[in-house]
Amino acid sequence: MKKSNKEFAVIFKALGDERRIQLLKLLKSGEQCACKLQESMELSQPTLSHHMKILCESGLVDARKEGKWMYYSISSSGAVTAIKCLAQLMDIN
Repeated sequence: MKKSNKEFAVIFKALGDERRIQLLKLLKSGEQCACKLQESMELSQPTLSHHMKILCESGLVDARKEGKWMYYSISSSGAVTAIKCLAQLMDIN
């Protein structure tokens, strides 16, 4: 199924920031608590929340709440969607 320009834009917006790329790299090793990501990246809580919201809205990252903590992980289906979008954009089969 062909993706819309808006779907492309949401995914590439998420990938278009160095901090979000670094967050994705940190999540490659598995699910992480927001507090650990915040500490590793030396970000304020509002800044981390902003970046994680964009990553979650793109579908690249999944979030779950446990008690008062948020946990984040890379979404397998979101990663596949991003790859398909790039392949479609580049007209690669």
